[in-house]
Amino acid sequence: MVILKKTKTTSADTRLYTILGNKQKIDSMKHSHKLTKIFEFQNLNFIFSFIVVVSFTSCKNESSSSLNPESDLLTKINAVQEQVMAQGYMTDVEERALLSLCSIVSKSDGLATYTSDNSIILKDVENTPVYNGCEGLSVEENRECFKTNVASFIKREFNLEITKELNLLESNQVEAFFIINEEGNVTGLKVRNAEVSVQAEILRILRKIPVMKPATQNGENVSVLCSVLITYGNTIDVEVVYIPERPA
Repeated sequence: MVILKKTKTTSADTRLYTILGNKQKIDSMKHSHKLTKIFEFQNLNFIFSFIVVVSFTSCKNESSSSLNPESDLLTKINAVQEQVMAQGYMTDVEERALLSLCSIVSKSDGLATYTSDNSIILKDVENTPVYNGCEGLSVEENRECFKTNVASFIKREFNLEITKELNLLESNQVEAFFIINEEGNVTGLKVRNAEVSVQAEILRILRKIPVMKPATQNGENVSVLCSVLITYGNTIDVEVVYIPERPA
């Protein structure tokens, strides 16, 4: 599971964009398949070093035990690196998956510990957040307006080319969570059990959800835990639904 908070662009993001920008420039200068493979091979160590650096930067506020160089996560990263270096190249699909992973952990607090214990579940809150355009409605009308607009936003922003490239035999479903805090900002992003490229795309969209008037309980602003069920394949369907189990 991925756990994220919404943040501004960080130096880690800038490093990722620099990597991608440089790769595009060099790609345009390649004139042979052989040169392409040499370029990919020479940059594998740099890309993997970037992942490790960003992962540790993201977790810098955690306890020293979480930075143990012999951790399970680092062991797996090293195993992947060894495999790619052994084969000497990455396919386009493998490269996109790796870059998607970079985008997931490239936030400064990308893997920070976050709890939703102080948030009210959306279905239980007295007045749901007010999405832009839903002002002046009754309590129930506003609740439905919020759900409709959030679902429409995710569906509209989702890049279907990502899921089409997976060549799925049947549609898959993924659960995603986010919190709208007392200021009306989206934070506490979590995505469960999906391909890394799909996780990265969902997180990209959730980060873009606009600021809105926060939910209220007994006349006070409160944070609410929202959950969505996303069905993806050659098409996408999004439902804002109550998912009983708290994300963990």
